[in-house]
Amino acid sequence: MEKISIYALKAYRSVNQIKLVVVTKNQPSEKIMEVIEAGAIYLGENYPEETIEKWKQIEKYLSNSVQIHLIGHLQSRKIPLIINRFDAFQALDSVRLAEKINARIIHEGIKPLKIFLQFNVSGENEKYGWLADDEDKWPNLTADFERIIVLQGLQLEGLMTMPPFVHNSEENRKYFDRLRRLREFFVLRYPEIQLPELSMGTSQDYHSAIKEGSTFLRIGTLIMGSRISLDKG
Repeated sequence: MEKISIYALKAYRSVNQIKLVVVTKNQPSEKIMEVIEAGAIYLGENYPEETIEKWKQIEKYLSNSVQIHLIGHLQSRKIPLIINRFDAFQALDSVRLAEKINARIIHEGIKPLKIFLQFNVSGENEKYGWLADDEDKWPNLTADFERIIVLQGLQLEGLMTMPPFVHNSEENRKYFDRLRRLREFFVLRYPEIQLPELSMGTSQDYHSAIKEGSTFLRIGTLIMGSRISLDKG
């Protein structure tokens, strides 16, 4: 957190406004235990099956303060795997998926799942999320937004984006700025809705994300090192 504190100070922000998600996907349980012991609170996983298998090995060592966030695309058939296992889903990318998750939660009578809506603000074809690279078309996003905010099984926390891979982190600053302004767009239209969180910034560009108001940084390799290949089922 030391470098995060430095960049936060340069951006005239408090480090307390910024939460670190340590991306532990494709990492063995032994390394995950090390970062938990070092004080990690938020852990980011991409694959439900992999997460479940790893957590069987370490769950007895986990405190109530540790949260597991699903940060990758979710296939609807895997919804049962995340219910009651993940504290938040940071990559919700369609109304259809939202309604299926909501139906499952309502049916089981459990607490709402915290969610972030994923937006593709760079326009890359291979990226998931609502397409939001053209600001003139943002009003077209409101219909889906309105369908999601009424779902009682979901607790909307904020927005998320995954920008392009770059060598110069400043290249992605324009995308972080776009997501921040998209949040402002929704808040102005729906003042009754709180969107406190912006999940943006990874190992390659987290300092640029801090400048643009990120509240969740998703950092993997800078903390965990290189990933290994694990069987995800």
